[in-house]
Amino acid sequence: MTDPLLETTEFDPADDEESSRAPERAKPRQRYKLKDDTGFDEVPKKYRRFYRRWKGKGDTLAPNEVICPVCKVVIRSARDLRVGDRVYCMPCFSRLTVILGESGLLEAKVEY
Repeated sequence: MTDPLLETTEFDPADDEESSRAPERAKPRQRYKLKDDTGFDEVPKKYRRFYRRWKGKGDTLAPNEVICPVCKVVIRSARDLRVGDRVYCMPCFSRLTVILGESGLLEAKVEY
């Protein structure tokens, strides 16, 4: 059995049943090519491309990244993140929801 989250060419969360009931979005989600290994060795090898370490004040987040408020790890997606998307932080086992922060940037809110 293959993991559908790792097959970015076949699996598109924006095309599933639930999102087809949602109102039409203005523009389609942009795809990103994730490097195979970012050196983040706190998760199993096949999931390492979805995480990277936060490098401090000089580091910036791409539209497909959000920082985990619990463990300060950057969670990466193969598509750009939007308000309401849910992401999972494997290093700290947290379920996060993407929200629009006070600064106007995307932030993550811990669900559990």
